[in-house]
Amino acid sequence: MTPSRGPGDTAEHDRADLLPPGYRVGDWVVTGLIGAGGWSTVYAARPAEGDGDGSGRPPDGADVALKVMPTAGLAPRQARRIVESARREVELGRRAGHPRLIGLRESFVLAAPDLPAVDGAIVLVMERAAGSLRELLDAGVSEADRGRLVAGICEGLAHLHRSGWVHADLKPENVLLGRDGSVRLSDFGLATELTGTHGYVPPMGTLDYLPPERWRAPLGELGVQVRPSADIWALGVVIHEVFASGASPFPGATPLARGAAVQEYGEGRAPLRMDLAVPPFWRELAADCLAPTHAARAPHTAESLLARIDARDGARATGVRRAGGRARAAVLAALLCGTVGATLWSDAVRGDPAAPRGRAGPAAGTLRVFNAERGCQDRADRDPQCSLGLAIDPRRPYAAENVVPTRVWHGDRLVAECRLSDGQPVIDEEDLQSTLWFRVRLPRGSAYPAAWLPAVRTKDRPSLPGCPRPAVAR
Repeated sequence: MTPSRGPGDTAEHDRADLLPPGYRVGDWVVTGLIGAGGWSTVYAARPAEGDGDGSGRPPDGADVALKVMPTAGLAPRQARRIVESARREVELGRRAGHPRLIGLRESFVLAAPDLPAVDGAIVLVMERAAGSLRELLDAGVSEADRGRLVAGICEGLAHLHRSGWVHADLKPENVLLGRDGSVRLSDFGLATELTGTHGYVPPMGTLDYLPPERWRAPLGELGVQVRPSADIWALGVVIHEVFASGASPFPGATPLARGAAVQEYGEGRAPLRMDLAVPPFWRELAADCLAPTHAARAPHTAESLLARIDARDGARATGVRRAGGRARAAVLAALLCGTVGATLWSDAVRGDPAAPRGRAGPAAGTLRVFNAERGCQDRADRDPQCSLGLAIDPRRPYAAENVVPTRVWHGDRLVAECRLSDGQPVIDEEDLQSTLWFRVRLPRGSAYPAAWLPAVRTKDRPSLPGCPRPAVAR
């Protein structure tokens, strides 16, 4: 989560400004150093107060990362750059939050008169990650995880671009990993909101991930023009690194040498040579991302790349993503509609939910199914494209192979027996995410006696007991 410096930037922080463990920063206490870059230092921290049990320890999972951006002693131009970088991160965190973007909790100015070097520094309180993709590349990425990681990056970029933002500094250091291995894009200090087709960024960035056009882009009053296709170029480099043990697709012993190779390729004087370790499907995907011009790269959006990965894998095992329009909504519906000829839920479900089914108990509650797709909410014809899937196992990915044949529609009323709070995370079409699931009964004669409804598919929250483990609906 450290901003990168571009050519000509020479500022280096004095390491004497490091905050010592135990130092209080707002409502947080520093526990150690995570990393440092040209313009910021990132610390691990815990809440200043304990969890109330007398131990003084914070609640499990409550640790955060503090990104501290000092301004003391900087020239006015440099200080303005720091402030603008922080403003970008705060603005994007406020307006474009998503499970594939690192969460921003708060921001404030640090008052530290006892440490003049960081007095007045800007502090961003961020979600704490378990590590970065760069660290994983250095350690070795398992073959089973490579495609999942790339798909997670595509998902984050697709959301950013839909929201009208360009990351402008995508690289493995800025792809963070949650404790569950999930992807979180981070470091939005260079992120820019599009004005029409372009955004504007300072003449900064990481040389290994700049597309050919950035090397010769003119510097205007607002900065350098950048478009979403710049992120797609960087994605192509990252894909190659993931499958080629961290190696760049461009030769050279230094970033400047590799940048020269990028320019030779961009001007048609050198071919694109990728490592033979990159499998054919990913080689083709990376090659499309690394098309030498914006015009050739533009058709390959993060959304379309993600769809290609999904089509290859059948149904990617990370939950339901936002459809992003009717085309993606149709893909979502197809994913969870099961196979042609699947048994459909009887219209009797719309009857009295309190009617006994042989296993009713005092803890049973009722749920009304909710479909976030507006075009399906007023339909009475029970079109299969508007049906929703019920899971077999809530702790497995919510994908086609984990869905029972029985279908439900918006407005159906189900009898729920219990709830599970830590199931597979599911995101609906409105980007609402939940790990809560309800076990619901199925009609007599169904292939399964019960199945699981994700909480994002209902607005109801009946009082129910927790489901015992194991709680697989078989």
